[in-house]
Amino acid sequence: AIARVNEIADGKGKAFEVNEKRIAVFKVDGKFHAIDDACPHAGASLAEGYVEGGNVGCPWHYAEFELMTGKHRHAPASCGVEVYPVTIEDRQIKVEVA
Repeated sequence: AIARVNEIADGKGKAFEVNEKRIAVFKVDGKFHAIDDACPHAGASLAEGYVEGGNVGCPWHYAEFELMTGKHRHAPASCGVEVYPVTIEDRQIKVEVA
């Protein structure tokens, strides 16, 4: 477990180290999503970005990524980010990172 469910506010994200990877976990409409934290364009923390319409926007240059698929939606990023399975057990957030 990396956090308790009440540690992430709805519409926000938070970064965690999981198996030597930096992962951003977001809560949107009560559901949790986990993606790579680093924007592939310039390395900004996506956990610090804005969440809107099921997407997260990079706080530096406004590239956007779908939280469900990791697909990039807007430049300047030219590729997506990895998505990780999230489970909730006993109000604990667990992220599966290979």
